Amino acid sequence: MTPLLVNGRAQSLDVDPSTPVLWALRDSLGLTGTKFGCGAALCGACTVHVDGQAVRSCVTPVGSVEGKRITTIEAVTGGGDRVGKAVRDAWVKHDVAQCGYCQSGQIMSATAFLKSLPKGAQPSATDIDSAMAGNICRCGAYARIRAAVADAARTLA
Repeated sequence: MTPLLVNGRAQSLDVDPSTPVLWALRDSLGLTGTKFGCGAALCGACTVHVDGQAVRSCVTPVGSVEGKRITTIEAVTGGGDRVGKAVRDAWVKHDVAQCGYCQSGQIMSATAFLKSLPKGAQPSATDIDSAMAGNICRCGAYARIRAAVADAARTLA
């Protein structure tokens, strides 16, 4: 059994320690907001937070996150996360989502980025592009994503 802390809840999973976190979340815990995209940590659709850092869950073994805090899109956009709410509201305001497939990974990367900034900091477009560079959007909504992240940062200031 592998003990995990997922979205603030202690979990104990009977999975091989080499199982990717993505599949433990989706298959064992039913947390399907985290998406499978490429399976090679190249697209960002599977992004979750591990101890507050954006991590690609498709290549992260469950055994490597034992004892660490794992946060998924369900917790970030579920209402109790101030930064997550600001990002979610900005996403809606800027009509970011088209097909929506990449959105959970985009939002997870955006919230990790915004949480890493000093209080009141206003990131430049270059800062945002750099922070979001590992997330691919098939629909090409990058300008709206950048605008939403900047708007969320203003809201949080």
